[in-house]
Amino acid sequence: MKKCISSFILLAAFVIGIFIISLENKSNTPIAVNTVLAAKFTELSKNGNSTCSAVFKDSIMEMSDMMHIKGSCCSPMSMHRYEEQVEGLKKYANIPEIPPDPYDVDAMLAKELLIYYDFRLNPEEQTAYDYAVGHSHEEGPCCCKCWRWYVYGGLAKKLIHERGFTEEQIVDVWNLSDGCGGDGEHVQEHHI
Repeated sequence: MKKCISSFILLAAFVIGIFIISLENKSNTPIAVNTVLAAKFTELSKNGNSTCSAVFKDSIMEMSDMMHIKGSCCSPMSMHRYEEQVEGLKKYANIPEIPPDPYDVDAMLAKELLIYYDFRLNPEEQTAYDYAVGHSHEEGPCCCKCWRWYVYGGLAKKLIHERGFTEEQIVDVWNLSDGCGGDGEHVQEHHI
């Protein structure tokens, strides 16, 4: 009888726990997805290989195409901010040049975008790029001229030149792709 009562209590506690978690799940995302994202967050935040050094930036071209650049550059990652970013970047899922996770960047894509950084935009395109530099949270693709500055700068040039992205769209992509870690500024919704 005692086993039956304690089993019932454990089952009831589990059901109540799931109910409370679902109430706290403000994004209306299934709990399994949040669990997967939380596991990825833990992996990236504890096992990153990304640094702000010039040596790291220069090493990207030597990386295997199968590698990934993982983790934050400057500050510890924030789960809340990470979830915001990954969810926000989903609106660009049909654009393969935009990494869907700013803390897990495919090395092959990083190489391509790093090369594109040296692409010369026409004056109108350069004006859009310069606007984005002045209006993004980090005042550019990143807070410092590390690998992210050049990779995400190349991304912006590619998006402006090849896909006709506006300056506001570049600001949005950069803000959602901020890989410096920390809570950062919360992304304001841009209607694009």
